[in-house]
Amino acid sequence: MHDDVERVLFTQGQIRERVRELGAEISRDYCQRHPHLVTILKGSIPFMADLIRAMDCPLSLDVIGVASYAGHQSSGEVRLTKDLDNPIEGRHVLVVEDIIDTGLTLSYVLRVLRQRSPASVKVVTFLDKPSRRTTPIDVDYVGFTIPDAFVVGYGLDWSQRYRNLSYVGVLKREIYAGGPSEPEG
Repeated sequence: MHDDVERVLFTQGQIRERVRELGAEISRDYCQRHPHLVTILKGSIPFMADLIRAMDCPLSLDVIGVASYAGHQSSGEVRLTKDLDNPIEGRHVLVVEDIIDTGLTLSYVLRVLRQRSPASVKVVTFLDKPSRRTTPIDVDYVGFTIPDAFVVGYGLDWSQRYRNLSYVGVLKREIYAGGPSEPEG
């Protein structure tokens, strides 16, 4: 697995420190509002788990599933694969994402959630790749801004592999170029 990684972008220690900082910042901003965190499956699970442990306030959680990929390319079409378990009307929602690339998936999720009358909706992402953005997205909390590279680890995958890496690395092009894949957020 590690031999498939061209270079490490963020070490486990760098990730842990940045998530701790984000948790403290979000706690300062949101604790009086009892935030309801909604994570987008599957890639953001490790980030969500670490983020909530870094937050020192009452909160609640839910998950939503969406799909927007055909192979390793975005299909341009987003569909809901798993809906929320709980209503969000009147709640202060924080959408937790692993990576924002084109913005298409997150834009869809935000539209779906805003139709349900939450008190507010903000976005926290572990990784932001603004150079690939095709849909404007306001991101309220960013872990790291990254260049246009195919990254894996800390929940991010290629063909359901590499999610369990404790770091974020750039996948070697020969691994994903031309091969079958199902990357998910």
